[in-house]
Amino acid sequence: MAQESPQAPAQPDAPRPADARADTPHVPVLLAEVLEALAPLEGARILDGTFGAGGYSQALLAAGASVVAIDRDPNVLPHAERLATLYPDRFTFVPGQFSELDTLAGGPVDGVVLDIGVSSMQLDEAVRGFSFLRDGPLDMRMSGEGESAADLVNTLSEARLTDLLFAYGEERKARRIATAIVAARAEKPLSTTAELARLIETVIGRKPGEMHPATRSFQALRIAVNGELHELVAGLFASERLLAPGGRLAVVSFHSLEDRIVKRFLDAEKSDPTPSRHLPVRGQAAPRWAQIRKPVRAGAAETERNPRARSATLRSATRTEAPARPASAEGLGVPLSRRLA
Repeated sequence: MAQESPQAPAQPDAPRPADARADTPHVPVLLAEVLEALAPLEGARILDGTFGAGGYSQALLAAGASVVAIDRDPNVLPHAERLATLYPDRFTFVPGQFSELDTLAGGPVDGVVLDIGVSSMQLDEAVRGFSFLRDGPLDMRMSGEGESAADLVNTLSEARLTDLLFAYGEERKARRIATAIVAARAEKPLSTTAELARLIETVIGRKPGEMHPATRSFQALRIAVNGELHELVAGLFASERLLAPGGRLAVVSFHSLEDRIVKRFLDAEKSDPTPSRHLPVRGQAAPRWAQIRKPVRAGAAETERNPRARSATLRSATRTEAPARPASAEGLGVPLSRRLA
């Protein structure tokens, strides 16, 4: 998955592992680091919870692993069918959301990899409406179902739009943008990515060398449309339930909201709510994750080849013997959080 990078021109994909086939259209970021975090791979069974164009799955298969892949985007099916043809005995694709990966896995796995957010494949397809750099319908639905971004910008109140843009996009000028959207839609509903991007640029301006002024707003709408942060929380707890002691989890995120959630999830001291001074002191629960590695970010060579990699962060850890926790967003820093079902 990736964040949009409007400043730099597209660069050739990074070299693929020697054993991988050259048919995958996008090489995922931090590929070597993800493989190392999940090692040893020969004979291992790995769940790829965010299949996309199949870059991680293909590299895992080339390294000798068996892979169960999950994705809710029906457009990934040709990539899944290709890998099923190449590796009929070691690759299985299951349509669905990674928040349910423990029920979709079809049995125990040795590792889980999650690549959070929108994929390069989705950004590059104007008709999907994810990109402010390509004119298309204001859609942004990964599954093609439910409310679209156009539905949100044309129906939410000014106050709710402000909250959404600030919470999910960390957009400091959220109120100005929301006010402009409400005024514009009174004349004509906003229906394309170009319309919205131009409106935002008109409202808050753009200085040379800075990121596109619509970047944060498009991120916020995409997160809201797809329920991405709540999907992430549910997927992390599903991984905790699925992985046996010694199982490995690797998560690649692309912005601070996602990374904060992953960091606090893996570190019990970060995720436990602060106790009241009026309550008895509780004993520290046994940690569910060990060998928590320091965050890994793309190096200069990778970001030069692929500018979308510059915001990527990998966090990984190993499952302990402690029982899995009930799923809850409490203490994870999820904005506009709601209780998980």
